[in-house]
Amino acid sequence: MKICSVMKGLYCRAVSDAEPKFVIQEMTLPDVLTSHQVRVQVKACGLSPLDFKLLRDVGMQRDLIPVGREVAGVVLQVGPKVTFFQPEDEVVGILPLDSSFSGLCEVIDTDEYYLVQKPEKLSSVCVAGVLRDGLCAYSALHTHARMAAGHTLLVTDGASSFGLMCIQLACYHGAKVLTTSHSPQNHTFLEQLRPSVARVIPVYNSSSDLLSVVMEETGGLGVDIVVDSGVHLHEEEEEVESEEKKLLPHKHDIISVLGVGGHWVTSHQDLQLDPPDCRLLYLKSASVSFLNPEVWTASSSQQGRYLHILKDIVEKMSSGVLRPQPEEAVPLYEATVAMETVQRHPKKKAVVQL
Repeated sequence: MKICSVMKGLYCRAVSDAEPKFVIQEMTLPDVLTSHQVRVQVKACGLSPLDFKLLRDVGMQRDLIPVGREVAGVVLQVGPKVTFFQPEDEVVGILPLDSSFSGLCEVIDTDEYYLVQKPEKLSSVCVAGVLRDGLCAYSALHTHARMAAGHTLLVTDGASSFGLMCIQLACYHGAKVLTTSHSPQNHTFLEQLRPSVARVIPVYNSSSDLLSVVMEETGGLGVDIVVDSGVHLHEEEEEVESEEKKLLPHKHDIISVLGVGGHWVTSHQDLQLDPPDCRLLYLKSASVSFLNPEVWTASSSQQGRYLHILKDIVEKMSSGVLRPQPEEAVPLYEATVAMETVQRHPKKKAVVQL
């Protein structure tokens, strides 16, 4: 196969105090691969919102930021010291934050240490669309919360892609799962899940008191683990927040539903705990940890563990343990519009088929 040395990919031109602009830009492939690099023909690429604040904090601000990092494809060529792969292997992985390639380029170069083998019966579109959420769920439940059989979990917004991964992973390991629903449609979907969750708590009509329902389900003991998809920090926020954010639980509710020795895994970057919140956590001997999946590719200290996690995720997807909601792939020419939507609505998912 003859490879064109100039590729077109999707990039973001970030402008301070303005909406980010997504543009198609040309990228040139190097003539020679370095020792551990792999050249991959991309078949599908998942789109996730760009975190400009994180990029700024870690010193990775650029004029053009590559878009699309969750990729699935076929190995075309390997560097001289590559040991994990050979040409024609099907692979999947997440490009690192400092990658110069957009995952929407037809061909990309990346280190072999960011990729794992893709099971043959697992579709490229399926795995590229939910790999990031699978990694987040695995990190939350295993790395942070040390989930074990018999634990009781509360997963907020269980119908989201991330929430669904958490529920299925927890059920597989023998945990009791409670979850919240954000709409009547989501409520019906969650109640029909198999394996089933112990309780679906509707929060869209203000008819359910989260604390009382959780205490009823746990015999007054509270849950061992809470995994959130964001939280309310202050009551007065409700007047100015969007409808979607109004459905998020308050931080005091989350702390209140934790049992003794419980663990709260939060996705809220700017969580603020007041002295009364800390006092309640202290009385329960409970803990809080922050879920930032970027640490896996930002640091090489846990590289082996990271690859083990990725491999386990794709194997569980292949065997049917993890069953994500199917995403309809969008063609490459619609990628710019799809990314604009994902950036404005971070919980929406999009996957581009190349």
